[in-house]
Amino acid sequence: MSGPSQVRCEICGKEEETLSAVLPLCNPCLISQTPEVLTKIEALHRRTRQPFNLPGQPPAHPQGVMCNLCSNHCQIGEGERGFCGLRLSKHGKLHHLAGTPEKGLLHWYRDRLPTNCVADWVCTGSHQQGKQNLAVFYASCTANCLFCQNWHFREVNPRTTSYISAAELAQKANAHTYCVCFFGGDPSSQMAHALATSKQLSAKGVKICWETNGMMHPNLLRRALAYSLDSGGCIKFDVKAFDEGIHRALTGVSNQQTLENLKYAAGRVKERLQPPLVVVSTLLVPGYVDANQVFKIARYIAECEPSIPYALLAFAPNFYMSDLPCTSRQEATAAVEAARQAGLVNIRLGNRHLLNAYTL
Repeated sequence: MSGPSQVRCEICGKEEETLSAVLPLCNPCLISQTPEVLTKIEALHRRTRQPFNLPGQPPAHPQGVMCNLCSNHCQIGEGERGFCGLRLSKHGKLHHLAGTPEKGLLHWYRDRLPTNCVADWVCTGSHQQGKQNLAVFYASCTANCLFCQNWHFREVNPRTTSYISAAELAQKANAHTYCVCFFGGDPSSQMAHALATSKQLSAKGVKICWETNGMMHPNLLRRALAYSLDSGGCIKFDVKAFDEGIHRALTGVSNQQTLENLKYAAGRVKERLQPPLVVVSTLLVPGYVDANQVFKIARYIAECEPSIPYALLAFAPNFYMSDLPCTSRQEATAAVEAARQAGLVNIRLGNRHLLNAYTL
């Protein structure tokens, strides 16, 4: 199989083996975060969000209404929406189109266990033959990943669609429900709804799990952790990249709160050693999230708690980065070794079926 053609970085002119046409900037230039790089990144994310009628970047109107529910800290101008699309400024007050205990913008389904869970090699659900996971997919997000595998949620209109309350969602659990997983999109955009649902489900003995970018307010994270800790569930942090510049390029937002929240959660893992309370995953995006990024992420995790399980996931082309190849076996092997060298002891390579045969 032949490899991808060379692509020239628009900033430094260096030719790279694997870059997407939508983001023709090399990692060193992205990490530099020069004004020219940041201008290109901001324009790119505005362009990719426009078809979905979403703000191109977190609003920062000086006289806007502040939303502190996630790390975007949107200051929303009158009549406009926040970055996630669910918060609206109206008459100088913050209105919630969805994401409250009464209104969840989502779809749900019952997934027979064992299922394709990021934490399946360390969670107890993988041993529950015949039981079910209540999968809760929130149709909103606090980030704008250019490679999103579930990007169709952006087509859901929060003004016209139907909603489900936390009480109604909790009633979907039955005698076969072993655990619930809040994902999406991302639950960080609708934490009030997810936490209200968790309260009712945990009372029924359901294990509470999260799959998230970790951008929620620290106080909301603490509440989420409490439900997972008490119920026997876990929180799975999806860390896209370590360097701020690469993270902003791929997602349109900062990763500072994600790393801070991960550090806090890691500090609590010894409160319950089994099953693991915290799991981390990273998608190996060819040309951008390489062994170097994995080493930095893994070193950060190891400095917090080296026993935390770390899943490295092979990439499949999708959304605006559909021109990239799948992760190569050489890239995946190098990433696993980098995580090991950084000090982690429980590493897993997921989505192995996606690994292509191309060798750099």
